[in-house]
Amino acid sequence: MRIGVDLGGTNIAVGLVDEEGRIVATGSRPTKPERGYEAVAKDIADIAIELIKRSNLSGSDIKSMGIGVPGVADSERGIVIRAVNLFWTKVPLAKEIRKYIDLPIYMDNDANVAALAEAAYGAGKGSKSSVTITLGTGVGSGFILDGKIYNGAHHFAPELGHIVIGDNGIRCNCGKIGCLETYASATALIREGKKAVEKNPNSLILKFANGDINSITAKNVIDAAKQYDEQAMRIFNDYVKYLAIGIVNVINMFDPEVIILGGGVANAGDFLIKPLKKEVAENILFKDLPYADIRKAELGNDAGIIGAAILS
Repeated sequence: MRIGVDLGGTNIAVGLVDEEGRIVATGSRPTKPERGYEAVAKDIADIAIELIKRSNLSGSDIKSMGIGVPGVADSERGIVIRAVNLFWTKVPLAKEIRKYIDLPIYMDNDANVAALAEAAYGAGKGSKSSVTITLGTGVGSGFILDGKIYNGAHHFAPELGHIVIGDNGIRCNCGKIGCLETYASATALIREGKKAVEKNPNSLILKFANGDINSITAKNVIDAAKQYDEQAMRIFNDYVKYLAIGIVNVINMFDPEVIILGGGVANAGDFLIKPLKKEVAENILFKDLPYADIRKAELGNDAGIIGAAILS
């Protein structure tokens, strides 16, 4: 058995994971990062110990603990270098947890561990190289190359959401203009949906948001596009075009076997993936050679725990 920890700014989720990648027991607590890292570390250890006892196991039955961190982590030193949502800088997390439970502890960025889970047990199973792209509030990404996480020389790669693909005049939260996530996130769909209904209040986008412009979601835009709403279709087609640019860049640079799409926008399924594949095919560099298949992620919210557990 291994322990996987999905550490977020809001919630700590911990699971016992078997050798087949199945979660056999889970526990969670609110993160409350304002308490300081020591309290968060103790909670992680306490939940893990509780799961071990509940499963009638002992510490000797547990091979290791892995942690997916919402930031930059140095697993060799056991340090969270930076986690903005936790207000952490250079936190010795592994050392603090080992005060309560004596296990080998590994850690990496949460998007990377989710990508590792998809590669091992999800949509990328059987491949040696895959890229998982998470389409949510931002655009997250994790690269698995030769079966291992690639996080760069300084532990913060890959930041696919912050490659600049154009000049749309929209300033990203990182400070730059034209980042992929200003074009291809759920936030981008919401922003463009609001702009559209301000000019065209008869759009189905507003109807699906119950007439409240401030309640518009990415799903409202997608659902309206499915009903052939002119404004929604224009927004969604642009979304697909720009996401395809990002994916083509990834293929040209890394040539992975599989591109895996997760996050809320990916729940559109084939409605997203079919036109996306077409757009990628039209813009790929070597049209006569095979290139990455594009698939929907399979593990959902379990990917964080599973991927963390199999870190080594």
